[in-house]
Amino acid sequence: MSDYQRGYQQFEKMVGPDQMENLTKRFRAVFPDFEKEVVSVVGGRVWARGGLDLKTRSLCSICVLAALGRDQALKLNLQMALNNGASPEEIFEAMLQVAVYAGYPAAWDALAQLEVVLEEKDCV
Repeated sequence: MSDYQRGYQQFEKMVGPDQMENLTKRFRAVFPDFEKEVVSVVGGRVWARGGLDLKTRSLCSICVLAALGRDQALKLNLQMALNNGASPEEIFEAMLQVAVYAGYPAAWDALAQLEVVLEEKDCV
């Protein structure tokens, strides 16, 4: 199985089969090769690895993305974190870690993204 196929399957588990076309379309929108790289490298080589469960990978990812202020990727990864078994409470705790190490404004912005994701999932 190629890295792309493994990555596609991995992302499909995390976003759901009904969202895969939207996701890959967003990655392809400006530069089609970007989608191939993201699915192959991020999904196929990193997310599909052993060593960490998906919830832990998600919590790590949202903390880094929050600290860096990467809102689009953060929103997607918050959605995936919930799909990967992270509870809103665990995500709140992760955002406290962000606040301490990356600053309260970074955590505040991330919590605003989380609010949108939770509203979209009818979790609020």
